[in-house]
Amino acid sequence: MTIAQGDRLPEATFRRIGPEGPEEVALSALTRGRRIALFAVPGAFTPTCHSAHLPGFIRSRPGFDAKGVDEIVCISVNDAHVMRMWGEVTGATEAGITLLADADGSFTRALGMSFDAPAAGLYGRSKRYAMYVVDGVVQVFAPETGRGCEVSGAEALLAAI
Repeated sequence: MTIAQGDRLPEATFRRIGPEGPEEVALSALTRGRRIALFAVPGAFTPTCHSAHLPGFIRSRPGFDAKGVDEIVCISVNDAHVMRMWGEVTGATEAGITLLADADGSFTRALGMSFDAPAAGLYGRSKRYAMYVVDGVVQVFAPETGRGCEVSGAEALLAAI
């Protein structure tokens, strides 16, 4: 079953590299009482993710702030070290975008958004999507329908909020 508008997000624990090293982030704590723009990408440093999807959210940060979004979160089925480095290289960390690792893909599978692309060497990765979440409940869900990030991009999510 795929997550849908009106659904409560399942409990999940993500990983990131904090000031003291690896740490866990509980989704319920991240979303409780907050407005979150959450988007997922198939992989850090992969072409569309790196050149279009993440940069769109960096550019659009002021628009999300103006709409009262508390945090922009990027999820990928990668490890926390890769996500940290991707945030540093792209400027996403400096822009205030939170990059979290769904290292084992359990959150992605719980949403029904997992896929394999053996020809590209991708297994158990996340389909591309964006959502607007208020207090843990999905208000807008925008799964990508094509090969780019037109439906799940920052500008499209901003327009839908």
